[in-house]
Amino acid sequence: MQQKPLAFRMRPRTIEEVVGQQHLVGAGKIIARMVKAKQLTSMILYGPPGIGKTSIASAIAGSTKYAFRTLNAVTNNKKDMEIVAAEAKMSGKVILLLDEVHRLDKAKQDFLLPYLENGMIVLIGATTSNPYHAINPAIRSRCQIFELKSLTPEEVKQALRRALEDEERGLGKLKVEISEDALNHFAQGSGGDVRSSLNALELAVLSTDPDEEGIIHIDVDTAEECLQKKSITADKDGDAHYDVLSAFQKSIRGSDVNAALHYLGRLIEAGDLPSISRRLIVIAYEDIGLANPQVGARTLAAIETAERIGFPEARIPLANAVIELCLSPKSNSAIMAIDAALEDIRKGMTGDVPDHLRDAHYKGAKQLGRGIGYLYPHDYPNGWVPQQYLPDKIKHKQYYHPKKTGKFEQAFAAVYEKLTPKK
Repeated sequence: MQQKPLAFRMRPRTIEEVVGQQHLVGAGKIIARMVKAKQLTSMILYGPPGIGKTSIASAIAGSTKYAFRTLNAVTNNKKDMEIVAAEAKMSGKVILLLDEVHRLDKAKQDFLLPYLENGMIVLIGATTSNPYHAINPAIRSRCQIFELKSLTPEEVKQALRRALEDEERGLGKLKVEISEDALNHFAQGSGGDVRSSLNALELAVLSTDPDEEGIIHIDVDTAEECLQKKSITADKDGDAHYDVLSAFQKSIRGSDVNAALHYLGRLIEAGDLPSISRRLIVIAYEDIGLANPQVGARTLAAIETAERIGFPEARIPLANAVIELCLSPKSNSAIMAIDAALEDIRKGMTGDVPDHLRDAHYKGAKQLGRGIGYLYPHDYPNGWVPQQYLPDKIKHKQYYHPKKTGKFEQAFAAVYEKLTPKK
């Protein structure tokens, strides 16, 4: 019988064996308290792959001695859930780890709900998606939600050392000598994915011939061969994608060139030119706006160039655009102005269009008073004449408030102040 992978064999059997996630399983923390009191409630664990969602579920089961079953919301059907429910009726309680819980369909959900209500099934849902976005409220409202954090390199190294020393489940029966550089590469190159690092370690050990004394030497070159490059966490369907985009925009808004280039690099490594392009155009108009109006056109030109030449060269015009956006003066006066106007409209603060502004291009308009008294600005010096344009109900409203953070908006502000009647 083929041996199971090292990462599977090394799953923690008790809460105390869990690596990382001490904000949940450390002494006195919420999951540790639940286990100690044997007062388990259904929960959803979410976070990146390979950081311990399944490990925590199996550790909870091991610590409480309840039956533990694992299903997948996509690949397992309702019949599989019925088997778990039958076992729960016989034993009184079953811990069910349901992977990809965000993909649970309505039929399976409706079947599970009564068992969650009466506590016979303690659901531990595992997902990489934000449950507040991806999970049906009926399930979410019956579960505690816990976010798991990516493991630090030191925590991954702790798991690796444990696997090297464990004679029962790990590699402890083999004579393995691993350099510190190799250990660091496994820990850092996995991006916090302990499962990936453990399986890469096992591959390195099993594929390396021992020396005459039976010692298996693992150096950094072997580690690099066995640990495939970690894919950049910016997948288009997950929360990480939106987190990186959010950090990208906030770094540009905060004028931090180095941080902005870092997040741009992550998006480039993920090959996500459409998201980069859309976000840069938004930033040009939302965050720089009237402080540097020409930057919108230049950003668009950089994006069109990037799209035409493709990666890897596309990184060059994109970097140009990002640096200019970072170092440009910033103004959000335009977005604040339109949002304030929209807020009033949505509250019903509109009023009738003044008669002198109404359409007068039809027969009978004059009899209705349409267009009468309208002053045509081009008939006046400088193309402007004082006149009411807003409805009576909101005629004194002022939505635009110049920021004066760049020479362009300072010039706009001067004109605006001349044209805006004092209240």
